[in-house]
Amino acid sequence: MSKTQENLMAAFAGESQANRKYLAYAKEADKEGLPVVAKLFRAAAEAETIHAHAHLRSAGKIGNTAANLQDAINGETYEFTKMYPDMIKDAEAEGQTATAKYMGFVNTVEEVHANLYKKAANNQLGNVDFYICPVCGYTHEGPMTGTCPVCHAKAESFYTVG
Repeated sequence: MSKTQENLMAAFAGESQANRKYLAYAKEADKEGLPVVAKLFRAAAEAETIHAHAHLRSAGKIGNTAANLQDAINGETYEFTKMYPDMIKDAEAEGQTATAKYMGFVNTVEEVHANLYKKAANNQLGNVDFYICPVCGYTHEGPMTGTCPVCHAKAESFYTVG
């Protein structure tokens, strides 16, 4: 990999993290009754997304949908088979039980994501909306009823992403 390619991927990571961080900051500003500051954080987050997407395109990391689905399957599979299990073990060894528990939720959800991507790659998804658990990120095909199978949040709290 060339130095420029490495730089593009490092910049992509940094811009992506800034986006997520600024969105979290915006939620906090909203809670504190500072709507203009929240808007500023959301605007900056959107700009960081523009930067991140440009870096990813420039690095040649966006393929056709079949290639993108395979990349997503590979990434999610790595997360639920290696990354999160190792992180959970570390958290448990350090006595961070709440963190280990939440990472366990995330680990389960990453497997769900991998399976949904596999369905998409095999043209097995219908025309369906996806509902997201606001607590653990569990992603459900179609309307949710009852409680989240991962963290037991109420189905009424789920939201759609389009």
